[in-house]
Amino acid sequence: MRELVQITGFPITSTLQGLGAYPGDDNQFLGMLGMHGTYEANNAMHDCDLLINIGARFDDRITGKIDEFSPNSKKVHIDIDPSSINKIIKVDLALVGDVKDILKGINKTIKKKNIDLKKSNKQKISKWWEQIQKWRNKNSLHFQNSNETIKPQHAVKRLYELTKDKDTFITTEVGQHQMWAAQHYKFNKPNRWMTSGGLGTMGYGLPAAVGVQIAHPNKLVIDIAGEASVLMTMQEMSTAVQYNLPIKIFILNNQYMGMVRQWQELLHEKNYSESYSEALPDFIKMAEAYGCKGIKAEKPSELDEKIKEMVEFKGPVIFDCRVDPNENCFPMIPSGKPHNQMILGPSEKQENKITGKGKALV
Repeated sequence: MRELVQITGFPITSTLQGLGAYPGDDNQFLGMLGMHGTYEANNAMHDCDLLINIGARFDDRITGKIDEFSPNSKKVHIDIDPSSINKIIKVDLALVGDVKDILKGINKTIKKKNIDLKKSNKQKISKWWEQIQKWRNKNSLHFQNSNETIKPQHAVKRLYELTKDKDTFITTEVGQHQMWAAQHYKFNKPNRWMTSGGLGTMGYGLPAAVGVQIAHPNKLVIDIAGEASVLMTMQEMSTAVQYNLPIKIFILNNQYMGMVRQWQELLHEKNYSESYSEALPDFIKMAEAYGCKGIKAEKPSELDEKIKEMVEFKGPVIFDCRVDPNENCFPMIPSGKPHNQMILGPSEKQENKITGKGKALV
């Protein structure tokens, strides 16, 4: 797939579960798409005239309003499961089979015909890339940082910067922290990102981290967690301590079931119900009770030092990172809206779409 993207010069985006299949820091990568995807990824998918879906579902978090999904594109769907074809979105060309074999065949054909697609396409899609750059200039993952309070996005970005050279494996729970991790932690290799898809299972990240650490005993394994999610399976810290598994539980603690609160705030007129965690445990004392290390960070100025302490410790760690309780995860496609109409920030009801003539998107 990486070879196909390189030889065509096409932009590429990824589903939540596909992160790492293509390098997250490459210029052709537009970031994750979908409900909390980037502005450029969602708009490129909407306005393109050729959409190639490689082994992914057209699920509701990606499509938004189905009858307004990528309305002007020819759609190619490559999947090993024939039941996934035309299930939600009707496609123009279906290729049923193992994507590895199909992509090998496509690349081989291009090489056999001695077509320099990247060179020939460069001129043809230069205006398309100009349009994508305009969307990128929106900087849709921007957030207002603070010197007083740790912003959750900032915490994830600092975690990435301080661990990106260690071939780190990331697991997550489910909620806002999961989306912030997907947005701000860049993955350049496959299978470094373990997260619950589908209906989303709170409590997934900690036991997943245990499994990943057993499979990769000498690697750094971090569960980016929410305080509500991680409590679902906190008893698995006993497993980590018993088998001396040096997993790091990095809790973005905002005292809320954050995604529930966000929907209640933005979509349900601030009718808050059962989303605030009024009686949380002391995670440092909990770490001591399990016989592992506890670390707490409450100010941005101490974050880097505490993250380094966590990474360098040889055993399991519970890290209580106290973050802004009112921060929301943006961009966001509101329920029932098409995927090119996003809320980009707290001051915007709904971002007006920018139109542009589309080209190809993988």
